[in-house]
Amino acid sequence: MIETLLNGFATLFVIIDPIGLAPIFLGLTPGLSANERRRIARNGCLIAFLILAAFGLIGLSVLGALGISLGAFRVAGGLFLFWIAFELVFEKRKTRKEKDAQTAMTEHEAGEIAAVPLAIPLMAGPGAISAVILLSGELPSAAGQGSVVLVIALTVFATYLVLSVADRFERLMGQTGRAVITRLLGVLLAALAVQFVGDGIKALFPAAGA
Repeated sequence: MIETLLNGFATLFVIIDPIGLAPIFLGLTPGLSANERRRIARNGCLIAFLILAAFGLIGLSVLGALGISLGAFRVAGGLFLFWIAFELVFEKRKTRKEKDAQTAMTEHEAGEIAAVPLAIPLMAGPGAISAVILLSGELPSAAGQGSVVLVIALTVFATYLVLSVADRFERLMGQTGRAVITRLLGVLLAALAVQFVGDGIKALFPAAGA
């Protein structure tokens, strides 16, 4: 169970990518004071937590209602996470997130950026939601579901810590340092994604795991 939770935390942390999110967050909040940035980061993280926790608790029920097996979702989710890993390694994800943020900003007032685009889609996007449902499927018991919510809370809190000091973090890391770490995290996510696909294939075709 501990290994599953650690893998879940690593997967969710890499997908939310607070390191890559920091410069985007700064671009969304130009001219604001540190206190105002922290307030927006806090509200955005709270909204993202509520969304991800909800999917963590009811995601499996939704799949069941739609007649989708967990094995099939593991394969599909793993492939989707692998694509995100590809984007991280080749720095395509940052560009796409910046475009998402710009599009959302043209449709919402600056005061709403905590919800859109920060919480949705930059933090609680399709990739993070898929990862949460996959983790929930690994731990279907009541205690496991509580652990999933805890993992979400820890990941979102870590994201808040990075965003609350985004300006200092950006100066410390620099563009090169951030790019190196993002690529390394992308490789890690790719490995986790392959594991999800493998587990899904074994669930769909038990003979494959023999």
